Amino acid sequence: IQKVRSDLHSLTGLEVSSTVRVARDEDGWLVSMEVIEKHSIPDGMDVLATYETKLDSDGNMLEFKRIKMRKRIDMEEPEE
Repeated sequence: IQKVRSDLHSLTGLEVSSTVRVARDEDGWLVSMEVIEKHSIPDGMDVLATYETKLDSDGNMLEFKRIKMRKRIDMEEPEE
């Protein structure tokens, strides 16, 4: 997990705030992380983005994409 967090930071220049999902699939791993797109004052107005990354079975990042954005203060809708 630390490697993919570091890789995403290196590629985007953005601070990774948290890892929100890790799941195994047939080709490797899916890891979703929340990053800080824009710092604001107060902190509750920070803009956060969720990035989904795809890793091979050795943990090497194959791709990443931003899948959603929100303000830190906004409540997330539960996934079903």
